[in-house]
Amino acid sequence: MNVLRILKWSGLTGGIVYWLFVAWSISRNGWFSFFGNALSDLGDPSKAASPWIYNYGLIVTSFFVLAFAVYIILIAENKPQTVGGAYISVSAVFLALIGVFHSGTGPHVFVSTYFFVQFFLGTLIYGIGSKKQGIRYGSVLIFLLALFGTFIHWPSVALGETYEIVLVMAFTLLVALKIESENT
Repeated sequence: MNVLRILKWSGLTGGIVYWLFVAWSISRNGWFSFFGNALSDLGDPSKAASPWIYNYGLIVTSFFVLAFAVYIILIAENKPQTVGGAYISVSAVFLALIGVFHSGTGPHVFVSTYFFVQFFLGTLIYGIGSKKQGIRYGSVLIFLLALFGTFIHWPSVALGETYEIVLVMAFTLLVALKIESENT
């Protein structure tokens, strides 16, 4: 049971770990601006000092996302929730691949786009399969907000990415809190 408790919070922990790596990377790259860059610029060797910080941060974070996916698969109540967890586990692979195929490489746009596509499809499928109304409606809302975010003309790529990452973290928090409230 202690393993499940740890896994439950791994998604939110991963988000915090990611932002710590971002902060570290920004501290080494004074030119970076949330209003003029993409977050991945921090991992581009042609632009960034110490690009490994950002790229390794993505890879480290992917293990937390994978742990969260394992958690939601283990607690799944039905096949749709298991499938949703599987999609999120695939998104963890794509998250690691963003660090491998950093900005400036051919596959970068594909792997970074697919991370979000896989994660939010997993969110939707998991939520639709949930018997808990809070998770069901919250997951659908998060999916719709993510979809809506793709139609906003953001001042920079980094702001759009930040919006989507906040939604990823919101889903992990929603699941952890809703499961916690039912176990107390």
